[in-house]
Amino acid sequence: MIKVQNVSKEFKKVVKESGLKGSVKSLFSRKYDIVKAVNDISFTVAKGEILGFIGANGAGKSTTIKMLTGILTPTKGEIEINGQIPYKNRKKYVREIGVVFGQRTQLWWDLPLTETFTVLKEIYQVDDARFKKQMDFFNEVLELKDFVKSPVRTLSLGQRMRADLAASMLHSPKVLFLDEPTIGLDVVVKSNIREAITKINQEEQTTIILTTHDLKDIETLCKRIIMIDKGTLIYDGSLLDMKNKFGKFREINLSLQNNSDINMLRFKEDLNLNSDDFQIKSNKEKITVIFNSQKIGVSDMLSYILTHTNIADISVNDVNIEEIVRRMYK
Repeated sequence: MIKVQNVSKEFKKVVKESGLKGSVKSLFSRKYDIVKAVNDISFTVAKGEILGFIGANGAGKSTTIKMLTGILTPTKGEIEINGQIPYKNRKKYVREIGVVFGQRTQLWWDLPLTETFTVLKEIYQVDDARFKKQMDFFNEVLELKDFVKSPVRTLSLGQRMRADLAASMLHSPKVLFLDEPTIGLDVVVKSNIREAITKINQEEQTTIILTTHDLKDIETLCKRIIMIDKGTLIYDGSLLDMKNKFGKFREINLSLQNNSDINMLRFKEDLNLNSDDFQIKSNKEKITVIFNSQKIGVSDMLSYILTHTNIADISVNDVNIEEIVRRMYK
């Protein structure tokens, strides 16, 4: 479905000397630095797959998505999506993709939502039977009925995100690009959006590329992750493999009868652990000890903590995906 082969994207950045003299000089003789936003990345995505595409700010994630949607042209390399080259025949290509940006909307601000869908129906030339089927499906999955006659400007953020998701899928795109689809939403609405995305993927067999900083989205929706950093692809594999390979850390959550007891825990001296092998986080409610379970077993760590502190409550967990990703970047 999606083939990305040895793709790079470079930008020219004007180098200006400081001061008024530098500004005047740059008008007549400009110097440029070449900034490589994306550096020789390759990957494929199968039909019906949900791919998590993650990276820090400035990692090259947005540039890659813009090339995949046809907004930008690669400096070198090839992109093919459903047999088409995105940046060569955009008018035809955009009929086969849907895009949702969490911080932008494609809805008409003052129109009732139902009229927005009618306008999009005409733009994408969706026939009446298909339009009715899609709207019935969206009303079931996204629960649009309660606000479909309301002007877009009156919708809450959660309602607008559901409406944007429906608008992006109205023409039955082969590929759906989701950029921060749950940003700013509360826990309940986030859960509903994730369930809707899962149903859309299952019912329509839509290929989905999801970019997000909320790694709970990734954990819930994606079996495969691509991670990019400084324009370079640094991980391409399953979420399970990532956890097995990089998730060697465990965490113990403590509630102490006296929080000052934490000062009795000297992991470096007593357990011969270096600073990369453990971390302590604390607040008023609990203390969390994150440690490398390959350097010290869970039972030994528990025994050490129980010996040196007075425990009110304790639990042991695998580290969450945010911690795994943080350590991969580190």
